[in-house]
Amino acid sequence: MVRLPLTPEQLAAGKRLGQQLRQARGDRTLADVAEAAGISPETLRKIETGRMATPAFTTVAALARVLPLSLDGLADTCLTRTELQETG
Repeated sequence: MVRLPLTPEQLAAGKRLGQQLRQARGDRTLADVAEAAGISPETLRKIETGRMATPAFTTVAALARVLPLSLDGLADTCLTRTELQETG
């Protein structure tokens, strides 16, 4: 199965997600947060920089728990206003 290229909206959402996670991490090291979430530091680095625009749900959930952030808040960060209106 071939994966379609990400849309500009998906890439932008990935950057917003990464920025929010980086801000929530604050002074904690990338390695400490990654270890607590059960992911590799490289995976967290890719998410924070927007190079991994669509991380797995379980990865996002683990980071939300560790940082702590709400999944609803992260969804709001990732979804555009149009997508939110379509689901609401």
